[in-house]
Amino acid sequence: MKIATYNVNGIHARLPVLLRWLEETAPDVACLQELKTPQEKFPEQALLDIGYQAVWHGQKSWNGVAILAKGQKPEEVGRGLAGDPEDDQSRYLEAMVNGVLIGCLYLPNGNPAPGPKFDYKLRWFDRFKTRAKELLASDAPVVLAGDYNVIPTEQDAYKPERWVEDALFRPESRAAFEDLKDQGWTDALRHLYPAETIYTFWDYFRNAYGRNAGLRIDHLLLSPKLTNSLVSAGVDREVRGWEKSSDHGPVWIELNI
Repeated sequence: MKIATYNVNGIHARLPVLLRWLEETAPDVACLQELKTPQEKFPEQALLDIGYQAVWHGQKSWNGVAILAKGQKPEEVGRGLAGDPEDDQSRYLEAMVNGVLIGCLYLPNGNPAPGPKFDYKLRWFDRFKTRAKELLASDAPVVLAGDYNVIPTEQDAYKPERWVEDALFRPESRAAFEDLKDQGWTDALRHLYPAETIYTFWDYFRNAYGRNAGLRIDHLLLSPKLTNSLVSAGVDREVRGWEKSSDHGPVWIELNI
């Protein structure tokens, strides 16, 4: 079972890239972030035409997440996180596919930090950790995939000293990510490639992609039931170099289940 996550940075602007990637790589499940489209304008038919059914949580101009499945309809479990009834940002979605519970997330960026946006990021992270703990207690096989907007370690950034004051790399963000993993989650890419340079995001400026001046901020975390099923993982780095592509590359894992 191949599961991928991809921050598309505007699904309508990147639709040709998304469709090409899906057709060329054929993941069984694809989690998308930053749809930047209202619920009613999600390009459902274009995905159906290439064999993908979807559930999605849209939002006009900002945010938005979706879970796609090849040849079947994802069974939605829930959307949004408990704990803040006033939070109307579309950032979290859960669905069952082939007996695996998929959590698709777009964690807040948090910049500028410190400030209200950073406070919101940390509060959202706390609510997400609460949900993650509930999922572990359910004993279900779970994958939490998405754009976490967290650079976990210095190894995950080109010239990490440039990111010290950024919300993605501040100690509070990194500590929250470690707290999440300490619940029992496995960082799939680092589990397989503990020492390699791996990036999933390259800025549009200063030829970041050409220089491989990137960040690893898109992650797939596995519940204990799935860790031993992990057989391979990677980043479709070349997609970032396609015309009119997102500033993220798709990240994927393969599970033997």
